[in-house]
Amino acid sequence: MAKVADTVKVKTNEKTFTVKGNKILKNNKPFVIKGINYYPKNSAWDMYGELFNLDTIATDFDIITKAKLNTIRIFVPYEDFGKAEVKTEKIEKLKQVLELAKTKKLAVIITLFDFYGDYSVSNWTLTQRHAETVVSSCKNFDNIIAWDIKNEPDLDFESRGIQNVKPWLSEMIEVVKKTDPNHLVTIGYSSIKAGEILKDEVDFVSYHYYEDISLFKDKLTVLERATNKPLVMQEFGISSNKGFWSWTGNSKEDQAEYHKKMQAIFKEKQLAFVSWTLYDFPKVPNGVAGKWPWIKNKQKQFGFIDVEGRQKPSFSYISY
Repeated sequence: MAKVADTVKVKTNEKTFTVKGNKILKNNKPFVIKGINYYPKNSAWDMYGELFNLDTIATDFDIITKAKLNTIRIFVPYEDFGKAEVKTEKIEKLKQVLELAKTKKLAVIITLFDFYGDYSVSNWTLTQRHAETVVSSCKNFDNIIAWDIKNEPDLDFESRGIQNVKPWLSEMIEVVKKTDPNHLVTIGYSSIKAGEILKDEVDFVSYHYYEDISLFKDKLTVLERATNKPLVMQEFGISSNKGFWSWTGNSKEDQAEYHKKMQAIFKEKQLAFVSWTLYDFPKVPNGVAGKWPWIKNKQKQFGFIDVEGRQKPSFSYISY
C-alpha cells in the first residue's frame, strides 16, 4: 500500500491560489492549469468504493506528473458520500487522495455534488450540511485550487427549472465560501456559452468544450469579452470509438490529431485546460451514459491510455 509522506503539512488561514485580473496565481505567481480529469481505470465514477487503492492512484499520479501536467480534477458524488450525513470513511479516502496529490506536487480541483439533481428549496438544508462537512474536512489542504460547485448544472435547467438551479448554485457558492474563505470557487458548465452564468459570483469561469475546434477561438473571444475573470477549459476531448458500434466514429489517429490541434491553441494563447480523461474505461455505469452500447462505447474511449495500459497516439499531445 502506498504511504503518504509523514512530512506532508497543510497550511491554515493562508491562500495559496488566488486570482488577479484574468490570471490564477499560485503563491502570487501566474499558474497555468495543465490538468486532467481523473478516475482510476477500473473504478470510474466509483473512485472511493471497494476498489479504492492508493498504490493504483499513486502510479497514476506519477504518470500524470511525468506527462508535465500539474492539476487533477476529481469528483465527490453526493449520494455515495452519504448525502447530508457524510460518511467518515469516504472523507478519509478523499483526504488520502489529496495528501497523495500533494506529495506528487499536483494541484486539485474538487467537483462537489456529482450526480445530484434535486434543487428544491426543501432540500437546501441537506445540501448545505453536505457541503459544509466535505469542505470543512478538507479546507486546510493548500494544494486545492478550487471547489467546483457542480458538474454541468446547466444541463438540468430544462428538466429541473433554471429558476430552481441558479438560486441553489448561488446558495452553495455562499456556503462554500463561508466554510472555506481560503480557496477559490467555480462552476463547471457543459458549454462555453453557459460560462457567462453567475460569472460575477465565481472566482474563475469553467466551461466544457466538445464542439468543433474550428469554432473555438471565436466562441472564446465572446466569453473573454463577457468577463475579465480567469477562464478554464475544464473538460474537452474526443472518443476513439471507431469500430463495430460506430463506423463513423473517430480513430485513435483522429483523436491524436484533435489533441495536437488543441494543445497548439493552448500553447499559443496560454490557456488553462483540464482534459477528459486519463484512461479508457472497461465499464461505464448506466447512470452515466445510459444503456445503449453505442453510447456507452463512445464514453469508454476518451482516454489517453487504453484499457490494457498502453499509451494511445494522443498521449504525445496530453500537454504542451
